[in-house]
Amino acid sequence: MFVWGNFGGGGAIGGGPTESVVVAAQSIPIRHQLTDADLTTAKISGGLPNTYARTGDAKGLISEVQISKGALITSDMLARDVGLIPAGSAPAYLPLASGYVAMTIPTGEQQGVAGHITVGDYITVIASASITILAPTGTQTGSPKVISKTIFTNVHVIGLGPAAANVQPASGAAAGGSTGATSGVTSSLTIEVTQCDAEFFTWFLGNTTVRYTLESFNDYLKQPPSAPDPTCPTVLSAQGVSQKEVEARYHFTNL
Repeated sequence: MFVWGNFGGGGAIGGGPTESVVVAAQSIPIRHQLTDADLTTAKISGGLPNTYARTGDAKGLISEVQISKGALITSDMLARDVGLIPAGSAPAYLPLASGYVAMTIPTGEQQGVAGHITVGDYITVIASASITILAPTGTQTGSPKVISKTIFTNVHVIGLGPAAANVQPASGAAAGGSTGATSGVTSSLTIEVTQCDAEFFTWFLGNTTVRYTLESFNDYLKQPPSAPDPTCPTVLSAQGVSQKEVEARYHFTNL
């Protein structure tokens, strides 16, 4: 582990640092997805292998080791998928914001964008259901009416299981002598939500057809949640969900 302050000496033509490299702007825990706040750059004298010249090159990757503030970040410290990091290296607890919970939801090839969803991504959730499920009387007139509607956006994916697709280290080389990515499509996603949203999600999974879309990385939240959601600040804020609460929140029958 190198600290950028050690690179300020001579050694380059002209007597000063000439190359910009990415270093840790703060202490970074293991299995943490790098954000803008974690990264900065420093000038060094002479080239070093496996470094990053721009913070954007390392942003979104996942730390395989604990990285100290000021340490030079290299590609062998990072992975593109948390599935590459040995399970024994997992932290004692998930890095959930106060008031948030982890929830595992089912997925598959067609439901989950053919396995392209990975740790750190943000997904949007669509529910499709017959209006009879949500109508106050449970009946409808005329032709059967089925509605599809986006029910959640910017849902943060924090885990995959059990299969892992397209797993590779940040350097692009296969891990452990493997000749390629692990085959198979992930069968579940672990997401970070409030307890209130977890109740709604459970209702939709039990009563509707749910599918996911993968958001563009340009539309991801700049930072994962770091403080309680004022609409559901604690797990005690959840009060239960029925057709009445779903209709009041999403207005399916008004479409």
